[in-house]
Amino acid sequence: MSLSLRVRRLSPRAELPRYATDGAAGLDLSAALEAPLIIAPGERALVPTGIAVALPPGHEGQVRPRSGLAVRHGVTVLNAPGTIDEDYRGEVKVALVNHGREPFVVDPGSRIAQLIVAPVTRVAVEEGELDETSRGAGGFGHTG
Repeated sequence: MSLSLRVRRLSPRAELPRYATDGAAGLDLSAALEAPLIIAPGERALVPTGIAVALPPGHEGQVRPRSGLAVRHGVTVLNAPGTIDEDYRGEVKVALVNHGREPFVVDPGSRIAQLIVAPVTRVAVEEGELDETSRGAGGFGHTG
């Protein structure tokens, strides 16, 4: 089954999301900037992509970091994965944070994140007692 992602350019600097390879899971998102943007170490920035999307019904968009930016520069998506709801029609923006030691320059058109389109399961919320499990309420680090 083939699904479509409808995209509207909001800026003449916007690039359409694209898969870098035939086997890529994520569509690359690019910065729609007029000039380079510098993110200092420890700082964050909301970077515009210049696009709005219409996700297929029953799907979400997950905005995830690019591994190369994370490994080489310490730059990642702050709220990873960021969620784009199926009914959102505003501009897609990426919250980047610089965990590196050097200022990071986001150039116009540079690939800043990736977009995964994934199915969503919605559930009915029911209040009541929970079944017992062997883990119970064991939380962080409970297995050692």
